[in-house]
Amino acid sequence: MTNYLAMAEEYGMTVYILGLLKRGPTWTPDATPAVEALQEAHLANINRMHAAGWLAAVGPLLDDGDLRGIYLFNTASLEQAEEWANSDPAIRAGRLVCELHPWMTDKISSFPGS
Repeated sequence: MTNYLAMAEEYGMTVYILGLLKRGPTWTPDATPAVEALQEAHLANINRMHAAGWLAAVGPLLDDGDLRGIYLFNTASLEQAEEWANSDPAIRAGRLVCELHPWMTDKISSFPGS
């Protein structure tokens, strides 16, 4: 496992894990009651993760492409970010998938909620 924090410290930077939310294998554009309930559960989980301090930033992408949104996790651990991402009901249901990437930035950058 790469020690991203040690690498970032060397350069006076910090590390987050960027989660790219994409359409998953069960994604559909239909606005059925089941899809609406799943979306509500997805948003409730985002609120829970934010309240727990797990997210530095989060939000949808607005161009209606396959890439649906982002999570910016307050961790340098891919394993921890994967655990948090997999708490999302939309990911567990296959409506979304989350691709994780370590991201290094300067320490003076700040994000709403971080």
